[in-house]
Amino acid sequence: MEPVVAIVGRPNSGKSTLFNRMTKKSGRSAITQDTPGVTRDRNYGRAEWEGRHFTVIDTGGLYGESAPLLSEGFEKGIRTRKFNGVTIQSIVDQVKEQVMLAVDEADIIIHLLDVKEGLTPSDKELGRMLLTSGKTVITAINKVDNPKNELMAAEFYEIGASNIMTVSSMSGLGYEELMDHLTSLMPDTADKVQSDDEASIPKIAVVGKPNVGKSTLINALLSKNRLIVSPVPGTTRDSIDSVCTYYKKSYMFIDTAGIRKKGKENAIEWYSVVRAMKSIERCDVAIIMIDAAEGITDQDQKIAGMVHDYGKSALLLYNKWDLVPEPEEAYKKIEAEVARKIWFLDHAPVLTASGLQRKRITKIFPLISELISERQKRIPTAQLNKVFARAFEGRLMPTYKGREIKFKYITQVGIMPPEFTLFANYPQAIKEQHIRYIEKILREEFSFRGTPIRIYVKPR
Repeated sequence: MEPVVAIVGRPNSGKSTLFNRMTKKSGRSAITQDTPGVTRDRNYGRAEWEGRHFTVIDTGGLYGESAPLLSEGFEKGIRTRKFNGVTIQSIVDQVKEQVMLAVDEADIIIHLLDVKEGLTPSDKELGRMLLTSGKTVITAINKVDNPKNELMAAEFYEIGASNIMTVSSMSGLGYEELMDHLTSLMPDTADKVQSDDEASIPKIAVVGKPNVGKSTLINALLSKNRLIVSPVPGTTRDSIDSVCTYYKKSYMFIDTAGIRKKGKENAIEWYSVVRAMKSIERCDVAIIMIDAAEGITDQDQKIAGMVHDYGKSALLLYNKWDLVPEPEEAYKKIEAEVARKIWFLDHAPVLTASGLQRKRITKIFPLISELISERQKRIPTAQLNKVFARAFEGRLMPTYKGREIKFKYITQVGIMPPEFTLFANYPQAIKEQHIRYIEKILREEFSFRGTPIRIYVKPR
């Protein structure tokens, strides 16, 4: 499992800016604004440093209990209030709950402080709480971008930390040192030793929006009510494993909490999101369930992207097919919808089914077996290069600084998912369209149905 790092601190201390710098390679960004309290929910992203991958959580700004109440804005000194006769938490209390869940989930916590604002009672209070939490804590002083600020950072030793680091998340000063220290503290991510029986069981994560029918599908496959099934969205709060046997072959199904749109989660549901991410991380195949009546929504696109980013094989399952009025016409539109909205998974098989009526659900098993086989496939180097020589024969190659780009040879370097290294004379000139063309060649010749392909380019 990848380590989880949470960034916590007072509002406007630069948490989102640091988050953006850490996750920029993954394309995730948090909203940054020079106004306290912009980030209220937790924001998740994947980061990488010197070959170490980990999950980063950006949290909302947290004031201590002793902090003065804001006269304006989202707090107004109210801890609870009535809305349509129902007592609800104030936003500040909700933010605090989000932060506490992030701290509980994290392996390492970065306590980010603002050198320009100086050490405050809220900082001391939060610092004491973190240092007694039993978690690994890095105390980092942000906005240190000149010698004067470097001297001012010394007062933060009062927080009780044995060591503090200085950084400027905006300019990047001190960032490399922070990341080196962070990765040195990360727990060993080596795979746990598994029994042969456990390791051989394919792990299938069933993912999708809330109320799309994930638990109903697994109950139908298990032919028993192993899971709680409810028409109320958000019933499943955590990931649940169930072993299913089909024709003497075992499969482990992981039912996950529905992943909602950002801004619609409460604290418990946000906790479920990171659990769902971890379920995707440890699975072999992800069944992405789509409501057949709705088609692919924005949230389905994000879930599909998450599966692809983690390098997992994918099966697109259009559930509730029994509610579709004109199935033949609807099925004709599926291929175009996939190509338009989740084109990066156009290699994934599509299945229509009804978990409630148990129609066509057993077709899942042969597809899973096929996808497992595809993600474990190895192609000999000689066969790969024969295919490539034929594919590029007579093809006009692009140039780089007046010289022709040449692909020297290609070799497979990994499986689950399949990974390839392509050697070229000018790797810096290889564009995204070239990688897509190479992937097209690989799929046309060797299929790799349902699994992502990773292609790396190196100098000869």
